[in-house]
Amino acid sequence: MLIETPRRLHLGIIDPSGTLGRRFGSLGVAIDDGYLLKLEKNDRMKIIAEEEDSRDVLQVLKILDEKLGTGFDYLVEVKRFIERHVGFGSTTQIKLAVGFGVAKINKIEIEVERLAEILGRGKNSGVSTYIFKYGGFVVDGGVKSGFPPLVIREELPKDWGFLLIIPELKRGLDEEEEKPIMKSVYGKPECAEKIAHRIILGLIPAIKERNIEDFGRYLTEIQSFVGKHFEEYQGGEFREDLKFITDFLRQKTYGFGQSSWGPTIYGLIYKSSFENLKAEAEDYLREYGIKGKVELGNPRNFGSRILNF
Repeated sequence: MLIETPRRLHLGIIDPSGTLGRRFGSLGVAIDDGYLLKLEKNDRMKIIAEEEDSRDVLQVLKILDEKLGTGFDYLVEVKRFIERHVGFGSTTQIKLAVGFGVAKINKIEIEVERLAEILGRGKNSGVSTYIFKYGGFVVDGGVKSGFPPLVIREELPKDWGFLLIIPELKRGLDEEEEKPIMKSVYGKPECAEKIAHRIILGLIPAIKERNIEDFGRYLTEIQSFVGKHFEEYQGGEFREDLKFITDFLRQKTYGFGQSSWGPTIYGLIYKSSFENLKAEAEDYLREYGIKGKVELGNPRNFGSRILNF
């Protein structure tokens, strides 16, 4: 079988303090061009992937064999990958893709959320799991007991897109590096209240009314408040080394943010303006002597899918 996943943009954590008894809570959107995996039964285990992807595939096979008795005799080939530790949710997408495929091959009926729990996902955020399952714009209800529940899921307008700027700068934190931060961060309850206010009375109505100006404005404000939760860990509301890019996006897009720990920075645009903005962004990076990629983040209003089985 071939399994295709989204990528995800992480739009922020709502409340690290857990003032209402639910810690974290998060929001994100699905975009195209995630993993494309070939997975099938084989006479022995064979993994064709880059080193970090290969380690994750092996870990998933070990966990599923331990929990579900599914064995190891599979061919897993990563035919298209998500770049690691730049803010696109690569770890959850590859682990769920392999787990989902192995379950299908073995005719095991299991909810994606339960699969995610088995594979150790959702300890801080359920966004990447719901992106895998549903696509679109999603908000989870935070960690209390069990997997963070999905509380909001909306489709993004087809003519919206994201200008993605991925500079060749320090990569974002991996899961091991972020563990002590996520355990210790208390955040700012007053910022959590402002974030939640802007989600319910800002982002959601803007999506339903197809109002890109309002969505972008509230997205930028949310990103600023999210940054205040984590400013002592990243040098400011955004990573200090990315401020020059946020200055550009503030002028050129409807709203902007930093996906997870970066270095990917995104700006909300109409897709029709991408080519002109791409050229401007590439010139801008060159002026600063920074190498990097500029891509279109095409919203994906559906989750992972099996292309043939």
